[in-house]
Amino acid sequence: MRIAVVGATGMVGEVMLQVLAERNFPVAELIPVASERSVGKEIEFKGKKYKVVGLQTAVDMKADIALFSAGGQTSLDWAPKFAAAGTTVIDNSSAWRMDPTKKLVVPEINAGELTKEDKIIANPNCSTIQMVLALAPLHRKYNIKRIIVSTYQSITGTGVKAVQQFENECAGIEGDMVYKYKINRNCIPQCDVFEPNGYTKEEMKLVKETKKILSDDSIKVTATAVRVPVVGGHSEAVNVEFTNDFDVNEVRNILHQTDGVVVQDNLDTFTYPMPRYAEGKDEVFVGRIRRDESQPNTLNMWIVADNLRKGAATNTIQIAEYLVVNELV
Repeated sequence: MRIAVVGATGMVGEVMLQVLAERNFPVAELIPVASERSVGKEIEFKGKKYKVVGLQTAVDMKADIALFSAGGQTSLDWAPKFAAAGTTVIDNSSAWRMDPTKKLVVPEINAGELTKEDKIIANPNCSTIQMVLALAPLHRKYNIKRIIVSTYQSITGTGVKAVQQFENECAGIEGDMVYKYKINRNCIPQCDVFEPNGYTKEEMKLVKETKKILSDDSIKVTATAVRVPVVGGHSEAVNVEFTNDFDVNEVRNILHQTDGVVVQDNLDTFTYPMPRYAEGKDEVFVGRIRRDESQPNTLNMWIVADNLRKGAATNTIQIAEYLVVNELV
């Protein structure tokens, strides 16, 4: 396969290259793509060096698959051009997620919806991916009515400049501020920009994308997204109300049997998910599974995942793997 990685020099792009190598994805030729200021730089992939090219050059090279992680505007402008050249685009930005003509895919849940005609495929938001992966099997069994989610999101979700701000603050160095406030020893209750309804874009992504991925507009979702001084991954406190009652042990068993989910839930040994242990891993970790005793048919759980891997790069590449295995590209 000829694989283009658009945004190859960015934080997620670098993880995409790493995951492609780790999973032995069948890359016959790599086409690293970045902005004009990076054109001509060299990227190393599996011991071989490749020169970074610009977007139009990459379109003309007619890759089989293009993995996009270069921001929403780049995706809006260029994904259709790649698709018109016969390349299948898997886009990690928010540009196409809520487009009714585009599939929004978490492979373990809904990859079966993909066809050869899908030339632009949307990768969901990192926070949404980890939550729906744990909730999808429970929705099938008990039918979700309402989700209340509070997120504790890693600075890596903002990008390399946020990590630099954090490191500068830890070292006592004055530098550029990506956030409006210091992030070291702080929590900022704002991820992305505010919308007219008082919620942030990140919070509304959780609301809208969950319904689309689970194919159920009746699910009520409300979210609060918080940025925390953490590097390893995103954490979520999820309260979910079902139509039908459940047995907590059965819930654990269902999650144990769910592809991509690891249950870490032993209070006797103080075993529960934490971002420092999720970092660098592809699984979604679930723990603190317990009944909400304040109302019927309601469950609390704690969900953690590496936002750069399953929340972005790995999910994108799993979509590509599905396309290749099922001869859809």
